[in-house]
Amino acid sequence: MKHLHSIGAAMAAAALLTATTVGAAPTASAAATRYEAESATVTLGAVASDHRGYSGTGFVNGDNVIGSSVDRHGDVAVNGTVVSAARSFPSTGTWDDWATATVTAAVDAGANRVRLTSTSAAGLPDLDSLDVEPTAPSADYQAEDAALTRAAVATNHTGYTGTGFVDYTNAAGSAVEFTVSATAAGTAPLAFRYANAGTTDRPMDIAVNGTVVAAGVSFPSTADWNTWATRTVGAPLRAGSNTVRATAVTASGGPNLDRLQVGTAADTTAPTRPGTPSCSGLTPNALTLSWGAATDDVGVSAYDLYEHGNKIAEAPGTATGQRLTGLAPGTTYTLAVVARDASGNASPASVATECTTPAGSDPPPSRPGTPAVSAVTSTGATLSWAASTDDRGVVGYQVRSGAAVLATVAGTPPATTTAVTGLACDAPFTLTVVAEDTAGGWSPPSAPVSFTTGACRSDGGVPGSPSVLSSGWTVPWGIAWLPDGRSALVTERDSFKVFTLTTGGTRTLAGTVPDAVTTNGEGGLLGVAVDPNWSGNHYVYFMHTAAEGNRIVRMTWTGTSLGGYTVLLQGIGKNQYHNGGRLAFGPDGYLYASTGDAETPADAQDKNSLNGKILRLTTAGRPAPGNPFGNYVYSYGHRNPQGLAFDRNGRLWEAEFGNAKRDELNLIKPGANYGWPTCEGDCTVAGMTNPKASWPVDQASPSGIAIVRNVVYMAALRGERMWRIPINGDSESVSTPTSYYVGTYGRLRTVAKVPGADQLWLTTTNADNNGGAADGADKVFRIAIG
Repeated sequence: MKHLHSIGAAMAAAALLTATTVGAAPTASAAATRYEAESATVTLGAVASDHRGYSGTGFVNGDNVIGSSVDRHGDVAVNGTVVSAARSFPSTGTWDDWATATVTAAVDAGANRVRLTSTSAAGLPDLDSLDVEPTAPSADYQAEDAALTRAAVATNHTGYTGTGFVDYTNAAGSAVEFTVSATAAGTAPLAFRYANAGTTDRPMDIAVNGTVVAAGVSFPSTADWNTWATRTVGAPLRAGSNTVRATAVTASGGPNLDRLQVGTAADTTAPTRPGTPSCSGLTPNALTLSWGAATDDVGVSAYDLYEHGNKIAEAPGTATGQRLTGLAPGTTYTLAVVARDASGNASPASVATECTTPAGSDPPPSRPGTPAVSAVTSTGATLSWAASTDDRGVVGYQVRSGAAVLATVAGTPPATTTAVTGLACDAPFTLTVVAEDTAGGWSPPSAPVSFTTGACRSDGGVPGSPSVLSSGWTVPWGIAWLPDGRSALVTERDSFKVFTLTTGGTRTLAGTVPDAVTTNGEGGLLGVAVDPNWSGNHYVYFMHTAAEGNRIVRMTWTGTSLGGYTVLLQGIGKNQYHNGGRLAFGPDGYLYASTGDAETPADAQDKNSLNGKILRLTTAGRPAPGNPFGNYVYSYGHRNPQGLAFDRNGRLWEAEFGNAKRDELNLIKPGANYGWPTCEGDCTVAGMTNPKASWPVDQASPSGIAIVRNVVYMAALRGERMWRIPINGDSESVSTPTSYYVGTYGRLRTVAKVPGADQLWLTTTNADNNGGAADGADKVFRIAIG
């Protein structure tokens, strides 16, 4: 297999031609090898380094053409033969936004020549690198040669391979056990070829060397006994001999089983944690970040540099330092480093380091003129102001409510008028305008202007003014209502404590969740859910970070104490940021859980990984029946989902953090791919699902959501507001979002509907590492929907 790793930046060469000679050994598995574009043969182009985010020492840029939204195309040829004609390379947004395009092609052992040729006058995208990943053929193990338990070899259907297939007895416990060999330890794909007539699913437990590695894997209908399908699971193998056992778990027994194909074990060992970063060479707009090298059993291929969980740069695996440019003067950056190997395994994040750029000597822009307000509606207004001046030029304006950004204007020079949208109806606003110069300096705010939006529409109701229900909290994260409807369980992320909170505001310590640890970022004690069969078991569920990763666990709440700690699912990757963590029971009685990509974006697209997903499981910790891939995964392609809520039609809505461009509100469907890391917000990539609404990250960074009277309410952290998003009846679309409490209460984490009432509970997390407030500074608010 060969992957063409073309990282594009929206503008390109008119007729760029790149050729790379690569080596491959198609009979042996290998990690991806990177070939930098700047080392290739280039026609009508040149090596450049004037944008950020590339790997190696630069990227290839050709003769510039106008049209940053153009979809560019090129022929991909291997050894002189075109293997992908007019391959599409759509816009990535800006010069600093990079994406990956993948092509599969046959390669020869030894040297191969890969050539990418533009097929239109628009040329090709900027090219950063080519990743080549040879893949070994799978080893075949015929089911008729395996050890059988309550099963027999048969030949009475067609289409099987080998000399026959295995027919399971219709009984739980019937099994086929293969003995397979692996040349190296690691996670390998196990592909079971099966047939299953009728409509009955025949799930099986897959065990390796006596340990169940995939419970209740679905083997759904294949129409008839002569129609064969493949079900693949990833499983850890040790070097040498292994047993793989497929055991039926229901009275229907297993499907007819033809063979098992075992792929080559992949490298699953992550690099070690990089050494603590330090900063040097600070200027108003740049700094050099240095760190201690990580180690890896194969080798570190790259370092990802993060600022508060957002990737801002990448360095090669041989580097222990990187110059960061385009920074703002007088600004504190919280920086951490993650090491990555060629297989995509990511290390734990380094200790975070705070670095503050100096203010600089460049004078800031002058204060913009006092804004004038016009065209006031129930959800917005137009602001106009006199231009700011600067010795180097003004490049942008922000309209702010306190410190919260409501609108941005960019240009050279930027316009001095803009529409401010998404405002709460019938609400007062006091806004200012600030200007930015080319050095990243900000002007003093303009004189404020005040106005009141128009009257509200009654559709779905609108939220009233919050009242404090309870104070003295430190990062209250999850809320789950108890069946009495008068009290809820509330988790604190960093203390690992669980409290009960009544509708009257009484808070009582319920207990502490064992084995919970912090990540000094966004991990800790996260979501909580209450079993729908509460009267029969008194079970409550938590998601928390533990030593080995994130876990979903079950405990018993007696009304006075928590006990009976039981792990239902572990092995969900963790990192300093991107841990997901929300839990919610669906109308189907199954538990839904959101997981982040743990700062390893590729895992979001791996359907055998638990990360970057919405998971769906039973209360016993098994994959829920009917899951689309026969494992825990319900949907995939998520970056850091933290909001889950079901509407009146039983549909699941989800809120998700973006990286640098767009946050998302998604309508979740089983098996759907929501795009990360290829897409952030809307995109046109086939097979990827667009959000129903999206926002710039400085206006949202969403966590919890709740639905009241067919309206989604979304708590926003960085945006410091609560968004109101009406669902259009029973359709799959939403109306224009509007925002409430902008900049008034700080970072808003979780919103939950009060049972039996048109009310919300809303929590702040100003005491977290981003808010900087003292412990005990957070509150729980009560809001009536009128």
